[in-house]
Amino acid sequence: MKDLNHQLMKLCRQNRDGSYSTQATRSRMLDLIANQLHALGFRHMRPASLKPKHVDGLIAHWQEQGISTGTLKNRLSVLRWWAKKVNRQSVMRRDNTAYGIGPKTCVAKISKALMLDNNKLAQVNDEYIRMSVRLQAAFGLRREESIKFQPLYAMQGDHIKLKSSWTKGGRPRTVPITNEGQRRLLAEVRALARGGALIPPQLNYVEQLHRYERLTRKAGLFRLHGLRHDYAQRRYLELTGLVCAVGGGLSSKEQNPEQRALDYEARVIVSRELGHSREAISAAYLGR
Repeated sequence: MKDLNHQLMKLCRQNRDGSYSTQATRSRMLDLIANQLHALGFRHMRPASLKPKHVDGLIAHWQEQGISTGTLKNRLSVLRWWAKKVNRQSVMRRDNTAYGIGPKTCVAKISKALMLDNNKLAQVNDEYIRMSVRLQAAFGLRREESIKFQPLYAMQGDHIKLKSSWTKGGRPRTVPITNEGQRRLLAEVRALARGGALIPPQLNYVEQLHRYERLTRKAGLFRLHGLRHDYAQRRYLELTGLVCAVGGGLSSKEQNPEQRALDYEARVIVSRELGHSREAISAAYLGR
């Protein structure tokens, strides 16, 4: 491991901000950034030697690669975290537009919905992970939520309840149980997890997260966040009887007043079930 990679990993261990998932993502991103800085010719760096030229070099490299606006913003957020932890905030400009990075578009133009490939899922040789992935598909859960899922707490008759310690931003929520397939899955989850979470007794969350990443990747299961998009589009169809805009349905401009009212109500519900507080977020899943 190169010196900068090692020192940035140490910085992460000393500053455990955010959820385990956030920490793991930040650690991977900093490792990538350290490798890219080395490839760009910035050698013998330490965390405290971060300078504007390093930031500018990285951004230029990413823009040449055609990295999406959302990914650019995420990487800049991690760079700002690094700069703050070593008291080098001044090397980063406060506004992303100063780097030529405009606002992220939140309206999906192409569907990112992913249907679960059961043949690939069967290649994952960890029953807990297979169950977590199935929960993601059935209820639109995030990865962390599906791993930390405790059926003894979550199963509440006609809905599941998610703890704040499982969710992004610490926002607890409920998700309705609307079909027998979900009920059968929950029964399987309860039988496997018993009184605990979907984590083998000998492992902790971080260890199970690493196993999840490795085994799903090995099985060819990528971009599983797309399962949430699929859930959102299925729920929209259930609630409205209509196909959403990004799935080939009518856009908001093409809808009549009655359809538009129904569309809005469904978007509020879908956003809430996915763990978002604003109706506008639904456009990232459903189009507009």
